[in-house]
Amino acid sequence: MGLMNAILFSGARIIDPARGLDQIGDILVADGKVLDPGPKITSPIPKDTQIINLSGLVLCPGLIDIHAHLREPGQTAKETIATGTRAAARGGFTSIVCMPNTSPVIDNSSTVAHVLETARRTAVVNVFVAGAITKGLAGEELAPIGSLKSAGVVALSDDGHCVQNNEIMRRAAEYAKMFSLPLLDHCQDYSLVTDGVMNEGYWSTLLGLRGWPAVGEQTIVARNILLAELTGTHFHCQHLSSTGSIKLIKEAKKQGLPISAEACPHYLALTDSALAGSEEFWKNDGQTYLKPFSQFTKPAAWPRYDTNFKVNPPIRTASDRQSILEAVADGTIEIIATDHAPHTNDEKTVEFDYAPFGVIGLETAFAISLNMLYHSRMMDLSDLIARFTTGPARLLALQKGSLHKGADADVTVFDPDQEWIYTRESSLSKSANSPFFGWPMKGKVLGTWVNGKQAWQAEEMNKRIKQTKSK
Repeated sequence: MGLMNAILFSGARIIDPARGLDQIGDILVADGKVLDPGPKITSPIPKDTQIINLSGLVLCPGLIDIHAHLREPGQTAKETIATGTRAAARGGFTSIVCMPNTSPVIDNSSTVAHVLETARRTAVVNVFVAGAITKGLAGEELAPIGSLKSAGVVALSDDGHCVQNNEIMRRAAEYAKMFSLPLLDHCQDYSLVTDGVMNEGYWSTLLGLRGWPAVGEQTIVARNILLAELTGTHFHCQHLSSTGSIKLIKEAKKQGLPISAEACPHYLALTDSALAGSEEFWKNDGQTYLKPFSQFTKPAAWPRYDTNFKVNPPIRTASDRQSILEAVADGTIEIIATDHAPHTNDEKTVEFDYAPFGVIGLETAFAISLNMLYHSRMMDLSDLIARFTTGPARLLALQKGSLHKGADADVTVFDPDQEWIYTRESSLSKSANSPFFGWPMKGKVLGTWVNGKQAWQAEEMNKRIKQTKSK
C-alpha cells in the first residue's frame, strides 16, 4: 500500500531544538509521521504529495501547552474541548494538557476516560490529561493515583487549588514517584494570601484592593523544594510570578534537585500598574515592550479595575516581571505555559473583588513570548521555541516536541515578524476574558498540522499550496 496524505513543507527555516537544527530546507511527512526530516530531502516524493512553499517562514515542532483549562466536563458555557483546541491550533499548539478542575473533578479513571473520548471525537489537537492529586481537589484525601495513571494521565495537579497539608503532599509525592508522574503545583499558602485579589504593594494601596503578598507563593515553592529533596519526586511549580520564587528555583536547580517551573505570558508582559489604568506596565528599565505600530490605536485611558487583569497568582511589579523574563532566557524556567482559564462575560463583568481569577491565552501566548523575549533580543528563536517544545515534552515524557524521522507529524509554521492585532471577533475561544484584545502583536502563527492533518491555517497560506503528481 502506498503512502497517504503526504505533504512536502518546502523552503522553510526549520528550527528543531531537539536536533539542534536551524537551517533552510524541506521536511516530508506522510501517514501522520515524519518521513524525511530534512533539511535536504533524500526520500522519493510520493505521488499526489501536497507541496507547501514556506519560503520566508519558520517551521518548528508543534508547540506544547502543559497548562490549559478546557472546562469540559461540566463548565461548557466557558469553553469546550472543541472550542479550546481550535483556539490552541490557531495559537500554534498541537498538544495541550488539560487541568482537572472540571465538574466533576478529574480524580477517577472514568472521568479521565470521558475526557479522552470527548477529545478523540471533537479535538483538533492532541489532548493529554492531568489527574487530581486529591479527591475533589479538597486537599484532604489522595486521589487513586495508580488508577489515574492506568487511565492515561500524564501528571498530577490540584491546579486552581493548593494542597495545604504537608503530610498529604509528601504522601502524594511518594505515590507519584512510584508511578513516574510529576506533580504540577499551584503554589499558594492560603494563610498568607487570605482574601487578596491583587499584588500587595503600592498599587493595591492606591486602589484600595486587598493585597496578595508574594511570600504566599514563595512559601509553597520552598515547601516543594524540600519535598522534592526528601522524596526524589519531580515537583513542577506552576505560573511563577515573583523574584523570590525565581531565586528559590535557581538555587534548587544548582543543587540538582528534581524541580522545575513555568512562566505564563501575562507575567512576561504585564505589571500590577495595569489595574490602575497606568501605561507603566509597557515599560521596564527604559525599554518599551510590545511597542504599538501604525495600526494600533490606544484607548483614551486604560480602564481601572479591569477584571481581565485579575489572575492567580496576581501580576506583580516591573522588577518581578524582569526576573521572570531573565529566568526564561537563562533556562532557570524551562517551560512557557498559557494557564488558559476561560470565564463567561457574566462572571467577569462584576466588581473586581467578586470576579473569578483567570485569563484566556492559547491564541496569544506564543506571539507575546516572541515580543517579550525574541524581539527584545533576550533570546534567540531556537531557545524560545524550546520553551514550548522540548521543555514540556521532557517534563511529561511526551513523545512530542521534535521532528526527527518517524516522529508524529505535529508541525507549527509562523512568521516571526508579521504584525497583527488580536481582536475578540477573530478569537476562536468561547470566552472573551483576555487583557490583550486590541494589542499589537509581532509574530503570527500561520498554520498547524497534527499527525500530518491540518488543524488550522491562516488565509494567506492558501496561495502557498500546490499539488504534485510526482511518483
